[in-house]
Amino acid sequence: MTTLNLGVIDAPYSYGEGQTTVEVARILEDKYGLMGVFFKLHRKGISEELAKGVAKALRARIQSGSSAPADETFTAFGTAQAMAKTRTMFSDFISKQEAERAGIPGTPTAAALRGVNHRLKHPYAKANSRRPSFRDTGTYESHFQAWVTK
Repeated sequence: MTTLNLGVIDAPYSYGEGQTTVEVARILEDKYGLMGVFFKLHRKGISEELAKGVAKALRARIQSGSSAPADETFTAFGTAQAMAKTRTMFSDFISKQEAERAGIPGTPTAAALRGVNHRLKHPYAKANSRRPSFRDTGTYESHFQAWVTK
């Protein structure tokens, strides 16, 4: 069975109390179920991208006359493009405030409404404009990954 995995690359978070992206992702998942909601909303699109990737890999295999095992072809060529598109879908999910419209309790977050933005010189300034929930520094979002395992 092939399994879709959603997570983040472990890296130091750009501000805070020495947290990593994995720790922040766990907090967000425990409190909001963010990746789970993303998957529920985008399951069909992710599946379609995987199907396109597999079809493309099979076409390439047939055209090249490759004797590589089918599993290698599927993993190497069939999923890479689909996983890249899944990362884009997740970024759009946050940017377009889909997470907030999905009815996740506690959204929009108070920090998003106040415009807290640690990419700015004055992250808590009252003049800061509202931002999407779950995008403060952009670190969590930019470290998001999707991959398949067997």
